[in-house]
Amino acid sequence: MEEELNSLVKVGVSTIMSVSYCFFLPPRIKSGFFRLISILPVCVLFLVLPLFLSFPLFSSPAAILLILADLKLILFSFDQGPLSPLPSNIFLFTCFTCFPIQRQKNPKPQAGGQDQMHTWIFAIKVVLLGVLLHLYHWKTLPPIMLLGLYPPFLYVLLEVSLTLFRILLTIILKCNLEPHFKEPYLATSLQDFWGRRWNLLVSASLRACVYTPVRRVCQRLMCSDDSAMLISVLATFIVSGVFHEVLFFYIIGEMPTGELTLFFVLHGVCTVGEVAVKRTAFAQRWVVRQMLSRLLTVGFVVVTTWWLFFPPWIRSNVTEKCFNEASLLIDFLRRKLIFLYLKTQVISVN
Repeated sequence: MEEELNSLVKVGVSTIMSVSYCFFLPPRIKSGFFRLISILPVCVLFLVLPLFLSFPLFSSPAAILLILADLKLILFSFDQGPLSPLPSNIFLFTCFTCFPIQRQKNPKPQAGGQDQMHTWIFAIKVVLLGVLLHLYHWKTLPPIMLLGLYPPFLYVLLEVSLTLFRILLTIILKCNLEPHFKEPYLATSLQDFWGRRWNLLVSASLRACVYTPVRRVCQRLMCSDDSAMLISVLATFIVSGVFHEVLFFYIIGEMPTGELTLFFVLHGVCTVGEVAVKRTAFAQRWVVRQMLSRLLTVGFVVVTTWWLFFPPWIRSNVTEKCFNEASLLIDFLRRKLIFLYLKTQVISVN
């Protein structure tokens, strides 16, 4: 554990030094190709740094944050994304680069009743997360039932942890930050789920890095704007699938199986089909009840995650590894605190 923590510190220091370089030098270069060239060495370094971590407990957040930082820096090369306009100081620039946050562009004041309802919903999610963590840690349910609980477990884990992190940084940075999720279980279509409700920061980054450039190129090559839009949507899902395969390699240290890419390609094809059907005259006359569309959308997402998304992670026992590593970390910190306490007592006696 001590060696892994030393590696984590080295990765953190390297990241801060690289981000400091990106704050001071590239902004002096005109946005575009040459600024991108000046940032590319940092992007390559960020792809290498997670390889120095062997514990999934540390490598998974490090890989996610550094891949997101790469996307933000690429967008920054063209004066786009969360880093544009340039934050006023290096602390803000480091936070917006390294953490999964984005400044809220048009904050809307919420009514007191609505704000109270969101608080109660979040409290329910915290309780649900505690229950699911207990079930997974002690394995009190049959494996098939634990597999069935994976989708809500992943969602509430991300929702609760990212929301608490966003609240903390909102207080520290004194600015409103965009939420990461928008009640994805209320999605009425795949387009609604992926584009407006799930992992909004990543969606915005992929939209700017992949969707918009691909659509512009396709518009120049094709006469139909609709075809360009559908190709761009599919390309975005493919890139997202590749990113998840890379993330799997960082965390598990094994070659990807292709299941994660297949999951996102399937959702890309289905989203493209959904958008195309919606534009037909028949679909515009046929109104689907909102409750039915929600059940179909969430049901499709859950079934396909069981089929393609979760199996690689389950086979690698990543959840159990993280629980064991968390126990090791707690035990290591406890022993260190006891040692420091005893050392302080000895010094005071002498």
